[in-house]
Amino acid sequence: MAGDPARFFCAEAARARGDGLAGTAPHGRVWVLIEHPGAWPPNGFEGLGLEPACATRVFEAARARKARILLVRRPGRDRRAATRHWAVLHHDARGAHRQTWGTWTRDADLDGIPDALRHPGTTGHPPVVLVCAHGTHDVCCAVRGRPVAAALATRHPDLVWECTHVGGDRFAANLAVLPDGVYYGNLDAPSALTTLAEHLAGHVHAPHLRGYTDLPPPAQVAIAALLARHGPAARHAYDIVATERADDGWRVRVAGAPPHPALSEVRVRTRRTGPHRLTCRGATPSTFLAHEAVTVRTLRGPAPTPGPH
Repeated sequence: MAGDPARFFCAEAARARGDGLAGTAPHGRVWVLIEHPGAWPPNGFEGLGLEPACATRVFEAARARKARILLVRRPGRDRRAATRHWAVLHHDARGAHRQTWGTWTRDADLDGIPDALRHPGTTGHPPVVLVCAHGTHDVCCAVRGRPVAAALATRHPDLVWECTHVGGDRFAANLAVLPDGVYYGNLDAPSALTTLAEHLAGHVHAPHLRGYTDLPPPAQVAIAALLARHGPAARHAYDIVATERADDGWRVRVAGAPPHPALSEVRVRTRRTGPHRLTCRGATPSTFLAHEAVTVRTLRGPAPTPGPH
């Protein structure tokens, strides 16, 4: 993106500072998607202008389940849709990926969302791929996100949606694969195509990984460090065994599936940064907690592969 020296772009500033990606995925296990092909208000769902009673029912049901509500639309200029879709996506405690889909032509049709939030949905659906392109929230999300969404949609038109704010504007372009609960950032079109192709093949790579949304930041950093050390792995190849406070951060023990180490310990340092402008729209500098893996130890290697009998 060509930078105007008179204008601030949060993604350019974050790259210049070297802000770390790992450990920045926001927590979440449940998401509500509402297709809205028109312009998105800066505050997303809250500014959509739905019938007030309907909006309240959806919002309260989502809040009760700690679900994030995102507006979505297909990439491209022609976004007209006779029937719009909604979805509730669950990443349940056992790691199962469940989805419920419906359609809406009038506000009252969204009353299916509270019921779907009370039930887990069904498995076997393809993943949902979201690219933040919420320009009225942050210009970097639009300028960097829309080309990524367009490129991905040429390969995976049935999977890819543009969406409203997913968090971490300064890491645009941001990509979320749901309900897997995997966030990637600092993407452009070529790296997004490669990253998503590998993800769909069952290989999570470290370079653009922000984290897994069912884990706290130190655990996200620990898994990213193991992926960087031992190579890509499936989404559930690693399990957090224990997380303990250390002097300046955390010690995280992680169990791995073959061919990765059976047990590892990652020491994660946590520090509060100085104040920085973190979004294009936010003029007031803010601090944030930065997490960094400083040591990775193998406590128990992978089990040997059984030989032929």
